[in-house]
Amino acid sequence: MKGYRLSIIRHGMTEANDRGVYIGSTDLPLSPKGAADLASKLDEFVYPNVHRVYSSPLRRCTETAELLFPYTQMCTVDDLRELDMGKFDGKSVDELIDREDYKQWLRGGKESRPPNGESLEELTARTYKALHEILTDMMNDGITHAAVITHAGLISNMLACFGLPKYQASQITAEPGGGFDVITTAQMWMNSQAFEIIGYCPYDRIADEGGLDEL
Repeated sequence: MKGYRLSIIRHGMTEANDRGVYIGSTDLPLSPKGAADLASKLDEFVYPNVHRVYSSPLRRCTETAELLFPYTQMCTVDDLRELDMGKFDGKSVDELIDREDYKQWLRGGKESRPPNGESLEELTARTYKALHEILTDMMNDGITHAAVITHAGLISNMLACFGLPKYQASQITAEPGGGFDVITTAQMWMNSQAFEIIGYCPYDRIADEGGLDEL
């Protein structure tokens, strides 16, 4: 049975990341340091040879895709964008820590949302839509391996909700320019909306390019 593999990779750093502030829907580019760090990763690690790149439409992701996969077709998928942080966007924890609405959000469950923002439940629903769109496109075009360039929060939530074995979102985080390889089949996705987490991405140069660093 044919398998469909995704290399799910977090974008490089922005100036807001360096300053430790929340950024969700704010469309920031990579910082010069973020771009340089990605270039260093290309020298140190092996990124997979993929047939297509699916990216969040935000610049920090499309710029990452262009740096890591410069000769590969890129398609943007709107539902791969980061959690909308609403009125918390652009603010640091120190700026928010004494606000009652921030405390309520931290205490809340999956239905809790920042003011004018988005809940984890809503994020999960559109993450499913993004994955279904990507996998359907791959199946229709006969693509068996693609990269997905998206955001840290979305990656952790995606793997926690749809990945096997099961992890808490806090247990499975991606570093800038890094992420995870997952694999599914048409039957596994259609019946269970699930994929298997098979290793880290990118790969160590000491291993074969097609190999994986296991979790």
